[in-house]
Amino acid sequence: MPESYKVIEGYKWMWDGAEYEEEAKAKEAEDGYKQENFETQIFEEEGKWLVYMRRVVTEVVVEGDAPV
Repeated sequence: MPESYKVIEGYKWMWDGAEYEEEAKAKEAEDGYKQENFETQIFEEEGKWLVYMRRVVTEVVVEGDAPV
């Protein structure tokens, strides 16, 4: 079973949970994640292709009054 996450250069990347038989299928999944604004990386382990992703926070929305 692949690791559910990897830490690469200080950033945590989460595995999407799928083991792809072909690199092309992994790239197809990767493209879908990129359209949803995820950063992605593909790794080959034991003949399977794995997609890891992370989302970069670009905006923080705070509701209500600021604490005193």
